[in-house]
Amino acid sequence: MFNTITLETDARGVATLTLNRPEKHNAMSGEMLLELKQAAQDLAADDKVRVVVLTGAGKSFCAGGDLGWMQAQMTADAETRAKEARVLAEMLMLLNTLPKPLIGAIQGNAFGGGVGMASVCDVAIGVDHLKMGLTETKLGLIPATIGPYVIARMGEARARRVFMSARLFGAAEAVDLGLLARIVPADQLAEAVEAEVAPYMACAPGAVAAAKKLTRDLGPRLDDATIDHTIKALVDRWEGGEASEGIAAFFDKRKPSWQV
Repeated sequence: MFNTITLETDARGVATLTLNRPEKHNAMSGEMLLELKQAAQDLAADDKVRVVVLTGAGKSFCAGGDLGWMQAQMTADAETRAKEARVLAEMLMLLNTLPKPLIGAIQGNAFGGGVGMASVCDVAIGVDHLKMGLTETKLGLIPATIGPYVIARMGEARARRVFMSARLFGAAEAVDLGLLARIVPADQLAEAVEAEVAPYMACAPGAVAAAKKLTRDLGPRLDDATIDHTIKALVDRWEGGEASEGIAAFFDKRKPSWQV
């Protein structure tokens, strides 16, 4: 059914949604974004699913945007760029509002959009050797469509520590920033995730869904206007000269003009 992700559900109703492009470090292509959007819709509608675990295949959880997708954006017009950004934004919104608990099993590095994916999880548990980073500004871009979820998770004050600098940080700092609930050695990740999943088997699914919706209603505003604002902010960056220079420098394996 899917080419870039897998979706399996066990007898208890625990679904595992896996980013499955390990050879590309699970970078998000246009196809993956559409498949994740469809999977989120399917999971929301499936009454047999009680809990969803989000993870990645291979060494990395998610390296952010696919390089081929980025190259295509370099030559696209503003309308096409906005359309592509909206698919990402809508996918994140669907996962963020999924009426089931979403548990992140962050088994490897997460950069850019991968940090956004971790941020939409209700609980994210990571391995103790991972690295994370919001690396967009190194390319002349900004973490726009993922921004509402990252900032909702971290809070503005903590987000300012890493949101603009593209600095990589380790697992312990990810916990301090609020991106991860806790970290464990890799061989203990499955056990730690199961400890988060198991309590829901004693909870009424409708009550869980209602409680999750209430937390979102009481939290920071994340609505259509927010999505539109982030899409415009991203397209504006693509239209400027810094994005073209930053991405060209990346593919040319040279320093961008601003790097000293």
